[in-house]
Amino acid sequence: MNFDKLGLIPEILKAIESRGYKTPTKVQSEAIPAILKGKDVLGGSQTGTGKTAAFALPILNKLSERGRSNKNPRALILTPTRELADQVGESFKDYGKHLDLKSASVYGGVSINPQIKNIKNGLDILIATPGRLLDHLRQKTINLENIKIFVLDEADRMFDMGFIQDVQKIIKYLPEQRQNLMFSATYDKDVRKLVNKILTNPVTVEVTKGNTPADMVEQKALYVDQKQKSSLLVHLMNKDNWYQVLVFVRTKHGADRLAKQLQQQNIPSAAIHGDKRQGARTRALEQFKKGDLQALIATDVAARGIHMNELGYVVNYDLPQVPEDYVHRVGRTGRAGKKGIAISFVTPDEKRQLQRIERLLKTNIDIFKEEGFVPDATVVTTPKKKPASPYGVQKGPKNRKGNESRGSVPSKPGSHKSFGRKPGSKHTSSSQKKSHPFPKGKLGYK
Repeated sequence: MNFDKLGLIPEILKAIESRGYKTPTKVQSEAIPAILKGKDVLGGSQTGTGKTAAFALPILNKLSERGRSNKNPRALILTPTRELADQVGESFKDYGKHLDLKSASVYGGVSINPQIKNIKNGLDILIATPGRLLDHLRQKTINLENIKIFVLDEADRMFDMGFIQDVQKIIKYLPEQRQNLMFSATYDKDVRKLVNKILTNPVTVEVTKGNTPADMVEQKALYVDQKQKSSLLVHLMNKDNWYQVLVFVRTKHGADRLAKQLQQQNIPSAAIHGDKRQGARTRALEQFKKGDLQALIATDVAARGIHMNELGYVVNYDLPQVPEDYVHRVGRTGRAGKKGIAISFVTPDEKRQLQRIERLLKTNIDIFKEEGFVPDATVVTTPKKKPASPYGVQKGPKNRKGNESRGSVPSKPGSHKSFGRKPGSKHTSSSQKKSHPFPKGKLGYK
């Protein structure tokens, strides 16, 4: 099937052709006709499957047929992060470049005044993050009473990041009669409850099995001591000439520290996370996409705007606290029919986290060894108990998915998450200790 069989107007088909796309992906071929018919749609689709075009193309098609009526937006797309809002906004501009429709993205981290000015000029399509959109609604700089189509993109991440209450507040500003579209890479009971509240008799488009990475991704795990992680990463990048590597870490501080360590080894690197200014994050992403950076170190939240069809490598430097986050991370590679590799560094204390991920995937991840980096502790199946800390036990964040800048400390000292503190020692994790020096050697480029 070609795009011209989906019922799209010539102006949109011309824009698609200029992008070099010839045939729609499965999510596009199933979602576009349903959206054009005015149906609510529930899309289960991994990143890299053409999800954005699956809703952007029919929205542009429907709005262009109705013509422009007033200055208020008629379509609203909610995204969890500003990077993703930018990416979705660029897609609407590219696909709608031959149409007389205007779109804009609004998100936090930048001045609200230019956004207000842009909105006053009139909009057809609004892409927004929940927090900044609520700011506009409170200041009455945006009117949502004419919204005809509402899209909730990456619904699972809305829950992960604690935005769902903001989403529910925004929905109260929308007219009751509207078309609703929801897309999510993973589904749990919270997402399914939201589906029942928002969607009416939705058409379900299930492109991939729930909670599974893309088929084109080769997944591996490698056991390593915490203190050897940075040296191992440099070793692998030099040995196999890795380029444009997306590295996931657990904390903002860890991202900055690792980027500095890689730079010291002549590996062009940058870190992006929630504490970085939007300008710095945008520059880092652009440099990474252009190939000026060999490695981009990111937390889960900041990486949501990275959409590259030829990203070959994803490294889980720290395993995610929540198994579903593994699916999102791995989904950064293996896109658009290209093969990708996802490698996870696993310390002896993280074995159970790996097991939880495997249970979610319903498959085993291949374990491989790298000479000189295999910890003796990998033969231990049950971590030894450590003495209780004299400072007591600290509970982790209450957020259901955890916080990117904090790790939780279990109530039972010496469990698989224990940091192994000795009585009288400072409360620091092993990941905060100074790592071993890097191996010498020149960096090899492709």
